[in-house]
Amino acid sequence: MVTHDVRVHPSADGLAREDQLAWKIAEVAADPVEVPDEVTDMIINRVIDNAAVATASLTRAPAVASRAQARAHPYNPGATVFGLDQSERVSPEWAAWANGVAVRELDYHDTFLAADYSHPADNIPAILAVAQHLADSRGLTGTELIRGIATGYEIQVNLVRAICLHEHKIDHVAHLGPSAAAGIGTLLGLDATTIFQAVGQGLHTTTATRQSRKGQISTWKAHAPAFAGKMAVEAVDRAMRGQTSPEPIYEGEDGVIAWMLDGPQAHYRVPLPAAGAPKRAILDTYTKEHSAEYQSQALIDLARKLHNERPELRDPDSAANIAGIVIHTSHHTHYVIGSGSGDPEKYDPTASRETLDHSIPYIFAVALQDGAWHHARSYAPERAAREDTVALWHKITTAEDPEWTRRYHSKDPDEKAFGGRVEITLTDGSTIVEEIAVADAHPYGARPFGREQYVAKFSRLAQGVLDDGEIERFLDVAQRLPHLSGAELGELTITAPAGLLAGVSAPGGIF
Repeated sequence: MVTHDVRVHPSADGLAREDQLAWKIAEVAADPVEVPDEVTDMIINRVIDNAAVATASLTRAPAVASRAQARAHPYNPGATVFGLDQSERVSPEWAAWANGVAVRELDYHDTFLAADYSHPADNIPAILAVAQHLADSRGLTGTELIRGIATGYEIQVNLVRAICLHEHKIDHVAHLGPSAAAGIGTLLGLDATTIFQAVGQGLHTTTATRQSRKGQISTWKAHAPAFAGKMAVEAVDRAMRGQTSPEPIYEGEDGVIAWMLDGPQAHYRVPLPAAGAPKRAILDTYTKEHSAEYQSQALIDLARKLHNERPELRDPDSAANIAGIVIHTSHHTHYVIGSGSGDPEKYDPTASRETLDHSIPYIFAVALQDGAWHHARSYAPERAAREDTVALWHKITTAEDPEWTRRYHSKDPDEKAFGGRVEITLTDGSTIVEEIAVADAHPYGARPFGREQYVAKFSRLAQGVLDDGEIERFLDVAQRLPHLSGAELGELTITAPAGLLAGVSAPGGIF
């Protein structure tokens, strides 16, 4: 890895293109390095993971609406849309949009946490859509798709390592626009100059405030990364047509860093692979066993453990025996999904699913009572409104612990942690104290996810949604990803039974 110093430069400095971060990103994307076998295997896992969570969201309102928008833009050759027949193709930017929404809707796919947040598998829908659309005309196969996805992960993960967007209330998809554009550039074998222009546009068009994940969280939470992917496709298209972008987009005196991030005195150190070095960042990411914000994954597992080991805590009357529960955790967990956010909506039983997904007091209460977490039942309005749950939920608070914050940001994988210490005080004055560092499914957890678990997750979420034959077909195609021909790239989708989608009403709009 090479660490690049990134700071603001006045226009009078005339910062050379080759010294700009967007150019460094483009050079990495244009570097035709081989993809290590273990990276290829993990990319297959994440393609399966994306399809799993998209399948579970096919009939949910955001997926239905975005799919209807995509269908209004048919195109030949085009790209596939989750749920539709493989023969029905739409323009690739709209496929990236619809599939991106379906993947993100349940907040149930992979994650990387460092200086900022990310769901790096958000790169896959845009890169795959372009691969399907241009497979014939550019001779693309599974090999090129894998290379493009490896780049998308590499760029997003390393931007997240170095540049904090959340501190300035900028939504984390601002790292996704450049990474998806870079990944598409790698897929297509574009030169560094073209990728540079696409990366600049990808960033410029995807910077937005973090209000999308604050207060009463709306359905836009699922659309935001899909929008970034759609913008990345369009940015690459414009760049390939010779259109240019604002520069220096990061370092300019009126650029992103100067006015949206740390300001004119900012100094970031961004790591990127050296020329000829493999792109391995996907191996530092991790997926979710539970459909909830990643910082709640370990705490769900701890609540499940307490449910099984301490039956007095899971009794419906347990709220009367519990004086209070304090979750001592990292700064990010406390302020983003904990009581430190100051959001009253996090304690509101009528709050949206998206809001409850970002409320660790709610999540811990339900997981403690139920001993499990389900992507639909755990968020049902009747579940959130249950009287004993509300009573327990309102006794749960979070507190920042400097040691958990330090471990959250640690670069040592053996001590990096996303959990916390839970202190339960009973009305008789006794206490129960338990802690957990990482989720059970984490690579360093009690039950790390491997191919078997990814396949099981897909099969479980697809059961009752897809026909058994379709489940087997998709898993076969996905696991042959490195060997897929261009024609077979169109098979990297899932087709729902006709009756499933026919029974869902798609709202009308402009298109």
